[in-house]
Amino acid sequence: MFKRCVLNTTQKLSTTITTPKATQRFFSTSQAAMAGKLEGKVCLVTGAGSGIGKGVAQLFAKEGGKVVVGDLNLHAAQETIKSLQNSSQHLALAMDVTKEQVVVDSFSQIKSHYGKSVDVVICNAGVQHIDPIDKLSFDNWRKIVSVHLDAAFLCTRESLKQMYEQQQGKIIYIGSVHSKLASPLKAPYVSAKHGVLGLCRAVAKEGAKKGVAANVVCPGFVLTPLVEKQIPEQAKEFGITEQEVVKNIMLKDTVDGEFTTIEDVAQACLFFAAHPNNAMTGQSLIVSHGWYMQ
Repeated sequence: MFKRCVLNTTQKLSTTITTPKATQRFFSTSQAAMAGKLEGKVCLVTGAGSGIGKGVAQLFAKEGGKVVVGDLNLHAAQETIKSLQNSSQHLALAMDVTKEQVVVDSFSQIKSHYGKSVDVVICNAGVQHIDPIDKLSFDNWRKIVSVHLDAAFLCTRESLKQMYEQQQGKIIYIGSVHSKLASPLKAPYVSAKHGVLGLCRAVAKEGAKKGVAANVVCPGFVLTPLVEKQIPEQAKEFGITEQEVVKNIMLKDTVDGEFTTIEDVAQACLFFAAHPNNAMTGQSLIVSHGWYMQ
């Protein structure tokens, strides 16, 4: 026979439950009183002159963030700024994220401009090149690995210097389903994206004591200029039509034959950026219409 268990609510708990310090630091004001989930947070998004980065910048601005739009193309960064809510509070920077001194100077400029350290960093800049390994030049290998992995390291290092000072911060990497698996013709991209996942986990381990969380968003194929460029390239390499590339290569393993959208990826970034503590760190969130499941 089961006995009824009754909780005596008049009894005091022997353990005092407190809010984690990282939560207190990241959300010093009541969330309910805020206009947005990132109100007042300084948020750097690299590669934000177009595509995913631009979409993330737009959503973060809508949520109250002070967005720094970093891009190799300053004009593109400035155009993104014009599209942001409250555009006057945001900053456009010309950033070649593969150049160490440029990255160092950019983070100094951000801190000087806003008078505080950066709170959220989205490592998004990316390029792609299609070639079989036996025909891949070392220059193209180095270019892709540099933009995706070296740049992620440089931005991470400079982020941590500032975030450690204020004992809080969020670093979010734009990985890929190719952080989890491989496809032909993309050896440097696959290698770099796997490396980003490893970097994230190392940052999560090291940064936890200083209130810093790191996570990866892993999109499937998103119709950005980067992906649109691949369609004719793969059609030529495989000797098939562009429609067949989309249907039989890019989307064949999704559950619904749909591309992931920029908004899908931006919302995943917001989920990590606005999370109040380090409960979510060292993780990867796959946004791929079921292409890859784990």
